Amino acid sequence: MKDQIGRIAVVGGGSWGTALANLLGENGYSVDHWVYEKEVKEQIEQQHENIIFLPGVRLSDNISPSNDLAAVVSGKRMVVMVTPSHVTRETARQIKNALLPDATLVSATKGIENETLLTMSGVLKEVLPSVTDDRLVILSGPSFAKEVARRVPTLVAVASKNPERARKVQTVFSSAYFRVYTNEDVIGVELGGAVKNVIAIASGMIDGLGLGLNTRAAVMTRGLAEMRRLGAKMKADPRTFSGLAGVGDLILTCTGDLSRNHTVGVKLGQGKTLDDILSEMKMVAEGVKTAKSVYNLSRKMGVEMPICHSIYKILYEDLSPEAAARQLMSRDLKKEFNGEWGRK
Repeated sequence: MKDQIGRIAVVGGGSWGTALANLLGENGYSVDHWVYEKEVKEQIEQQHENIIFLPGVRLSDNISPSNDLAAVVSGKRMVVMVTPSHVTRETARQIKNALLPDATLVSATKGIENETLLTMSGVLKEVLPSVTDDRLVILSGPSFAKEVARRVPTLVAVASKNPERARKVQTVFSSAYFRVYTNEDVIGVELGGAVKNVIAIASGMIDGLGLGLNTRAAVMTRGLAEMRRLGAKMKADPRTFSGLAGVGDLILTCTGDLSRNHTVGVKLGQGKTLDDILSEMKMVAEGVKTAKSVYNLSRKMGVEMPICHSIYKILYEDLSPEAAARQLMSRDLKKEFNGEWGRK
């Protein structure tokens, strides 16, 4: 398999991109790793560590960092995209001429583009005409970069409409501490990975307000209902939201101290402004931008998502967390299940 794959390109030098590059390196693959910052390239070359985004982890000797994006992607049979969602389009434009015609493109970015309301697979297909559903594989699931880098047992899912490509990626990424399952529901896996970040902000906000575990459990459960309602409208498999890319990732991101989105929510609940919160963070909290996408997408699709809408209004319309909580609790009473669970 290693001879068939050859060198692998990993595009993105944040914590998750670095963790995946390291995983592949530890699996015995030679990895060309594109990083944006010159200092990150120098750190990985000279100290075998990404001190800025993944400190304290010695990286595999099989990783070759570079600031030359085209050179990293050129000639690779497998390219792993791990850039923040808001720069995925521009990054894809820059690799267009370097990408092999039959390369497997693995998207490990969780988000929905603000301007187009496309998931990452939609963005990649739009920018890269040669990339079809047949060549795309989506990697998602409950996986903090720091824990993967420290070899904590982790389970994820890879989704593709091409089962053979999914199995290839499954084999390449799987290790003694990283177990990969395959799935054919691309849109469900992408929606789960995106929407859970918005719900994680809500969960963190509950913790910041000191409202207790009852409230947090309610937000997570009803947030899952919102995720599944949107998925049903977009023809996702409802089972996906009960799996790793759905409830699995939701639990992790809503409760884990390593979650950047949960951290944003906590600080909002404590009364800090969004600008101050983001100015203190080195890495991207995808839920902040995704909240706008989910708000607009749900309105476009006619899907009721009151928790996600509340987070959007807190982030972008100055609604206070306290007022949002009161509004959610005073909504009209109704049935728990109204067809959003895939039932006719």
